[in-house]
Amino acid sequence: MVIAIDGPAGSGKSTIAKELSRRLGIYYLNTGSFYRAYTLSAIERGIDPEDREKVYDNAKTISITVKDGLICIDGKCVEDKLHTPQVDSYASQVSSDPRIREMVNSSVRKLAEGLDIVTEGRDTTTVIFPDADLKFYFDADPEVRAERRAKDQPELDKEAILKAILERDRMDREKKTGALKIADGAIVLDTTLLTINEVCEKVIKAVKSTC
Repeated sequence: MVIAIDGPAGSGKSTIAKELSRRLGIYYLNTGSFYRAYTLSAIERGIDPEDREKVYDNAKTISITVKDGLICIDGKCVEDKLHTPQVDSYASQVSSDPRIREMVNSSVRKLAEGLDIVTEGRDTTTVIFPDADLKFYFDADPEVRAERRAKDQPELDKEAILKAILERDRMDREKKTGALKIADGAIVLDTTLLTINEVCEKVIKAVKSTC
């Protein structure tokens, strides 16, 4: 079974997917982490993340794998480096390159073969797993999404986080490839006023109804 979750930044995709993985006892896969890993690698190697050709050339030289649910670059775990402000600033732009998207899509689909998984990330429900058993689109008020991110990044100003989220929304919706949108057949959940447990219960209820 494939449970796919999409939606804007800060809508609760990662938090909910991880909890669903724990409750349902299935594999958790964050597709967005692959793009962040390519972005991180470029930054650490002194490559301008806005230079598409150099970022792509670099992407072809590294190996991104998942070990115990954690992203690794050339065998080294980098999970704790994937959500820095600098990576946040460029990940969406890096992910807009169709060539890198195809690299990620191929890797993700291969990882998912023969597994029951819950997966989340931009265009997971529209491109990577359009035939997922269950598709969800999470959304939430931008102010609430900024508050959630501020809890994870207390060193940053909330207003700056909100501004970054709104800009990320704009970029994601305007992408020529892999744009943020609601997939056909997706269940839309507004998580603004819902707790983690309440969202999980709604998803699990939908899972049980399909079994």
